[in-house]
Amino acid sequence: MLCHKYSQLFCTGLSRGVRLSQTLLFSVTKLSFALPKLRCVFYAQVDAVMTINATPNAIVKADRELFCFLFNKAKQYDCRPVIWLSKTGDGYLYFLIGALLWAFEHQNGQLFLYSALIAYALEIPMYLILKAFFKRPRPCDLLTNYKSHIKPSDKFSLPSGHTAAAFLMAVMVASFYPPFALLAFGWAGLIGLSRILLGVHYPSDVIVGAVLGLSIATISIQVMA
Repeated sequence: MLCHKYSQLFCTGLSRGVRLSQTLLFSVTKLSFALPKLRCVFYAQVDAVMTINATPNAIVKADRELFCFLFNKAKQYDCRPVIWLSKTGDGYLYFLIGALLWAFEHQNGQLFLYSALIAYALEIPMYLILKAFFKRPRPCDLLTNYKSHIKPSDKFSLPSGHTAAAFLMAVMVASFYPPFALLAFGWAGLIGLSRILLGVHYPSDVIVGAVLGLSIATISIQVMA
């Protein structure tokens, strides 16, 4: 009986491993169809940021003033809840959600995982390329008398990767599970706000990150349709 039980567990695990391998292969195949659209998103992001940089100093000044206002307001309170909120956007939660849905939600769970894999495979390189391209210093490094509440993962701020990933996940959740759309987008918005309050991003970084996440998620869903 014991051997039979372990044999069943082994077969179940093997079956799920094969399914995951098929998922990854399928996602990579679909990824190739998304590349032309990805190029359009990249150029749109570059044009948008170049437009901001080319505008009069009033817009840049307003961006910095809004950052200073929000950051100074947050300094008056305990920032530990904001740090905790920001940490929910580090990526571990996305992996947990996808794995749980893939394992236990048989109606849409697999397609959700396929789409999410494609989306993050597109979003992460795009985010890294844009950061290396613009090389915008973080506010805690550029502005005097401002020190961030956390240590950022790198020295550039544009776009906000946490915000991009959060809005990407929000679009995925809203597309596959509409009753949770408001919760998902509300959480994504708070992730973006937390990055400003912690002193590591300007509001414009968050806006560009949100647009990036929304665009990539939409492309991924269209590819899987």
